[in-house]
Amino acid sequence: MPQLKQLAWQIFHETLAAIDIPATMQRKLQRKGAVLVCGGTRIDLRNFEKLRVVAIGKAAHAMVEGLALVLAPFVRLEGVVAAPTTTRKPLAGMKYFVAGHPVPNAESWKAAEAILALLKKCDEKTLVFFLLSGGGSALVELPLDPAQTLEDIQKTYQALVTCGAPIEEINAVRKHLSAVKGGRLAAAAHKATKITLAVSDVPVGKEPALASGPTMPDPTTIADAKRIIAEHSLYNRFPPALRRWLDEGKMPETPKADAAVFRDSHFFLLLGMDDLFHPAHHAAEAKGFITCCDNATDDRPVEEAAVFLLEQLEALRKTHVGRRVALIADGEVSSPVTGDGIGGRNSAFVLACLERIAGRKIAVLSAGTDGIDGNSPGAGAVADGETLARAQVMGLEPAEALRRSDAFTFFLRLEDAIVIGPTGNNLRDLRILLAEP
Repeated sequence: MPQLKQLAWQIFHETLAAIDIPATMQRKLQRKGAVLVCGGTRIDLRNFEKLRVVAIGKAAHAMVEGLALVLAPFVRLEGVVAAPTTTRKPLAGMKYFVAGHPVPNAESWKAAEAILALLKKCDEKTLVFFLLSGGGSALVELPLDPAQTLEDIQKTYQALVTCGAPIEEINAVRKHLSAVKGGRLAAAAHKATKITLAVSDVPVGKEPALASGPTMPDPTTIADAKRIIAEHSLYNRFPPALRRWLDEGKMPETPKADAAVFRDSHFFLLLGMDDLFHPAHHAAEAKGFITCCDNATDDRPVEEAAVFLLEQLEALRKTHVGRRVALIADGEVSSPVTGDGIGGRNSAFVLACLERIAGRKIAVLSAGTDGIDGNSPGAGAVADGETLARAQVMGLEPAEALRRSDAFTFFLRLEDAIVIGPTGNNLRDLRILLAEP
């Protein structure tokens, strides 16, 4: 059985290698002389006097590097980069901010101010590349209400990320409180031509949720934001300054699809769900597993997702008697914080599987493609049918670790935590479930 665990690790690592961002950008963006082709959009770079770049997200450094490779030696980039890590290859002309995630820090605030100042100077002869990836919501933030402080924003985020609401609902609220989300960066550069290149950690069709959609029309409304605040009892958890602003009814509506600011705006998905499924599927099949992909567990509570996916794996095993089978799943399960431990939704998912796979020829891996899981230094965890027995010998109790939101500590003691550091990428969480006959 330890071999199954090792195979899950290998599939995860091979998937990460296959979604290298600079290589993907060079493959998917074609430049023929002065003409850049992004999907169905052709942009003649000779039509512009200025080229600006705004890169936001966990993959920001890799995306800037990739764009520079595509455009070189044609143009010099100028712009702003907000990422949770420092860059190893700083580019001349770019201002870098090491911003906060999952809660904004002072650099998140300064990055937002720098981006708005940059966009204010953009005119009809400016081409702006917005390079967006997951985590962007916290990495760049500025409140619509000038009376609010960074501490107010931090308290607001803390309330939002721990309330148990699905990510789209959290983003709907964020967009209506922020000066940089929900299409407001597109509005800030309303005269410029805008190209958004995305590495998406959100479900297909929900791209406006990526980094809280700073360049996209916002399908949510003020009424949605107010309903979500009420449904999740958020008002009383918000700081007094935000409550005052809400009480005064000052919340403006976000730009919608028919707004003029989106007239010269183009969106191109560089990497999305399929780009994660395909290499994982290929890696599992290459190792002799009959493989199926499933994305039905998005936003499901962690326990429910564990039950569902293990049932799917069992059904796959019964269909292919005597064969190794694999189930590949992606997306973000819901795992509300219930204690003050160290962990995240990926390690919590594996923890929720432990008793169900005990003594069976099954391995389960769940990890974030960004290399980060919740408030832990890990990406997730891996377990097999022997893990529970090993834990019990060490006096570790899965239910107690779940209750205390301490899944990372649990798996670290078992040497089953996945610690790879920030990957510079951020598609979605990847779950790999393997079973032998």
